[in-house]
Amino acid sequence: MEYIEVSFEISPFKEDYAEQIIALIEDLDFESFLVEEPCLKAYIQLSKFSEPNLKTLLSALTYESFDVKYSATLIPEENWNKSWESNFEPIVVDKKCTVKASFHKGLPRTRYQITIDPKMAFGTGHHQTTYLMLDSILEDCSAIKDKQVLDMGCGTGILAILAAKMGAKSPVHAIDIDYTAVLSSIENSRRNRVSGKIITKCGDASLLQAGKYDTILANINRNILLSDISTYSRSMRNDGTLYVSGFYTEDIPLLVAEASKHSLKMVSTKEKENWAVIKFKKILEV
Repeated sequence: MEYIEVSFEISPFKEDYAEQIIALIEDLDFESFLVEEPCLKAYIQLSKFSEPNLKTLLSALTYESFDVKYSATLIPEENWNKSWESNFEPIVVDKKCTVKASFHKGLPRTRYQITIDPKMAFGTGHHQTTYLMLDSILEDCSAIKDKQVLDMGCGTGILAILAAKMGAKSPVHAIDIDYTAVLSSIENSRRNRVSGKIITKCGDASLLQAGKYDTILANINRNILLSDISTYSRSMRNDGTLYVSGFYTEDIPLLVAEASKHSLKMVSTKEKENWAVIKFKKILEV
């Protein structure tokens, strides 16, 4: 299958501006989005791409704070695969977890081996936020083992897969609004022989049930986290753990302030190249 990559160059670049563009164009059948400063990259099947419709929507965007220009490039499926394969080096997190592709052979073994073939979905462990989440839960086994875990915005399913391998209560729930990500998560769960331990669903935070989870892993973006953190809290048991990432270090105070309104107390933070992860605990006042 052939795809079109539409690259939006944003000047000056901010993640909020990229999210404005995503909100504007997401109904045009784009399947995946990737933010790589200073660009937002959006992917759509060639058969569904309409440049006139894209131009019409962009013309309605009021550029009060930023400018944007775009280019569209055809990416045949074989070129897409070659591209990410050539740039996908195996990584080792905290000497405990190896993340690799199916074509990587002869690597040193760690306690947890995860094989990820991302296709068009996000989450190979190379992005700072995914790495931070992996590193955090590897350090916090008590938040995973024998716990009911949710991977919210699961992408390739990498966090759900690690949780299952670490002994989370079955089934681990994985949810993503992107259908391509859901398919990728299911495929990768099978590839890592944990498909019987993970249930993957397509949707948003409206799927969550009150008091359901001991631990929620949410690697999404600042605005969605701010919008949905109250729902996360309602769906967590008392003394539950919430890990959030997908935002810059300067956004930490905003997220901590919003979380505090919903019985979530910050426990710790971790940073990597200006990206951050926050650990919260749900503590109900007596």
